[in-house]
Amino acid sequence: MRIRVATRGSALALWQANRVSALLTRTFPGVDVEIVIVETTGDRDQTTPLEQMGGLGVFVKEVQVAVLDGRADLAVHSAKDLPGGQTDGLTLAAVPERGDPRDVLVGCRLTDLPEGATVGTGSIRRRAHLTNHRPDLRFTGLRGNIETRLEKAREVDAVVMAKAALDRLGLCPEVVDPVDPAILLPQVGQGALAVECRADYELLEAVEGMDDPAARRAVDAERAFLVELGTGCDLPIAAHARPAVDDPLGSALTVTGAIASPDGAVLVREERTGTDGAATGHAIARHLLDERGGAELMARS
Repeated sequence: MRIRVATRGSALALWQANRVSALLTRTFPGVDVEIVIVETTGDRDQTTPLEQMGGLGVFVKEVQVAVLDGRADLAVHSAKDLPGGQTDGLTLAAVPERGDPRDVLVGCRLTDLPEGATVGTGSIRRRAHLTNHRPDLRFTGLRGNIETRLEKAREVDAVVMAKAALDRLGLCPEVVDPVDPAILLPQVGQGALAVECRADYELLEAVEGMDDPAARRAVDAERAFLVELGTGCDLPIAAHARPAVDDPLGSALTVTGAIASPDGAVLVREERTGTDGAATGHAIARHLLDERGGAELMARS
């Protein structure tokens, strides 16, 4: 049996595809897994800010097309790159185990950043949340692969990256400071993988077996927040779901969502706990939009 797995060609994307390949071989001993590398819009243009390129989708559309047109059977993405709505003809079949969802500062600890320090990031969410916490900070754009971003850390006071990316590639910069989500709320799906296939794929049930229940519930709750807002990384929104602390049965999720102005001057945040993670994500989004000025923030942006 041969299963073709479509992915971007970066070191991190290949790590993710190989991780899914390893999970497939557990289910199908002796399976022949072929990695199909696809170049995306986000790979071709590494200078334009992501929010100007259309936000979510610039790293996944071409990979999805490879599955839809039959060049591949599965697509592996960083879950944070997926738009909120499901692509016609595809299904989100599995969310394997999740890595650390937090952002990190590389090069300097947040508490040690001097007044007026320059921070490298290509994320409007990271800029807005950090500015809300430290209005004195200055920012410079940051695009490219993980290695390129680490090189940039030598030119500025610090750069912001996803901790899961460093962990998966085994990279250990001298100074890595995980930022508390209370300060910098993670992007929807950050640290998680997303495995898509055609909705009529003959091995769908087996692929679904790669699902990690805890990761899937959290990502579904965060994506419900995203779906209700109808946007992505072109605006500074964020959501993070994790098991509720005071739930002895382990059935409840605590979900936090936030909407900010691009300049970080205004940031509204809401946190709720519920046993239905998706419903909780939807409810938080509606509360922020209707009662906390979120709709006006998004309209202005």
